[in-house]
Amino acid sequence: MVTSQMVKELRERTGAGMMDCKKALTETNGDLDKAVDFLREKGLAAAAKKAGRVAAEGVVEAYIHGGGRIGVLVEINCETDFVAKTDDFKALARDIAMQIAAANPGFVRREEVSADVIEHEREVLRAQALNEGKPANIVEKMIVGRIEKYYKEVCLMEQNFIKDPEKTITQLINETIAKIGENISIRRFTRYQLGEGIEKKSNDFAAEVMAAVKS
Repeated sequence: MVTSQMVKELRERTGAGMMDCKKALTETNGDLDKAVDFLREKGLAAAAKKAGRVAAEGVVEAYIHGGGRIGVLVEINCETDFVAKTDDFKALARDIAMQIAAANPGFVRREEVSADVIEHEREVLRAQALNEGKPANIVEKMIVGRIEKYYKEVCLMEQNFIKDPEKTITQLINETIAKIGENISIRRFTRYQLGEGIEKKSNDFAAEVMAAVKS
């Protein structure tokens, strides 16, 4: 059975349309890797076809929010200097910088999260679940789901896009890849918040950044 989650994951990996992804999964009996190959063979996997190409050009985008209270630097790469100068690529870089300012990710992608960090998170979640009175035999299943939620919160590529929460940053990148015809990757970022680590009154900076987006 092809589920909406399977279709969503295939779309994120390939940038192909929803119906094409559903057909590919149906044709391959739900095998995600075979579905990717199916789409590539049909010429429909825009992002997957370009994923192996070297992206060494691009920009370092800077975003400053709130008169200097939050600052972001992010390196986004593409294949050619020509594309790096296009309005579409610049708009993407701006959106990604604002995403980082608002959503405060800790990593670009889940592969960057160390095993130690995940194990620590597992222990915290295990203690929380047991303290909630959950039966021990279902705690591990709960932890798996909560770890997935953790990835979506701390990994930039898995976060929901602040301008359109119906899509993830991965989907946003893949849509842009399909549009401009070059591989794109987010290499690294740095986010500074004024007074970070100093005890003071909490402010909802994410809400402020979202207000800036809407204005």
